[in-house]
Amino acid sequence: MFHLLQATTNAVIDTLHKAATSNIPPVPEKISMWDLLEKGGFIMYPLYFLLVVAIFVFIERLMAISKAAKIDTSFMNIIRDNIISGNVSAAKSLAKNTNNPVARIIEKGIQRIGKPIDAIEKSMENVGRLEMYKMERNLNILSLIAGIAPMFGFLGTIVGMVQLFYAIASTGEYTLNTIAGGIYTKMITSATGLIIGLIAYVGHNFLTTQIDKTANKMENASSEFIDILQEPTK
Repeated sequence: MFHLLQATTNAVIDTLHKAATSNIPPVPEKISMWDLLEKGGFIMYPLYFLLVVAIFVFIERLMAISKAAKIDTSFMNIIRDNIISGNVSAAKSLAKNTNNPVARIIEKGIQRIGKPIDAIEKSMENVGRLEMYKMERNLNILSLIAGIAPMFGFLGTIVGMVQLFYAIASTGEYTLNTIAGGIYTKMITSATGLIIGLIAYVGHNFLTTQIDKTANKMENASSEFIDILQEPTK
């Protein structure tokens, strides 16, 4: 009798345990970021390439622009003192030995001293345009990546969706899990493309802002140099 009662109790406990555990939702499978990216398919490799190029161009241009923007605040004061005192050779030597766009513009202006102001300004403007070209070099690559990276991502998603629905039409298996699993893996390329495009866009605008700041310094230095030439010499 005791054994029968114990067996009945155990059976009731097992039934209650199964009922309780059946209502617990399954724990979602964890997946690493790298494994998730691998599910994007072959289109991820061009996206990786675009990301590497964008990072390389951004770092290379940032270093070049930062170097060009380093201008000694006392540079123009020394140039003014030398020119006003008549020591043009010292001003020319200082500008020649200073490695930045402002110094090269001023050096060109010093070389044209004695000619009409309009000719001096034109020569300095030509050097300024050349310096701007040097700073803006390869920036169009970032602009291009910002445009085509999302397109590559959308292309990967479209190709993946076509493959998914073709497989469903061929096999006739169209369960919710199959469709949802296929869609989320195909959306990975779109998300990656948008992120890379955003990185390139932000990088391009940041560098453009830094170039504009340097261009303002160049323009101010040119105007100041013209004013110095029009001051009476000692």
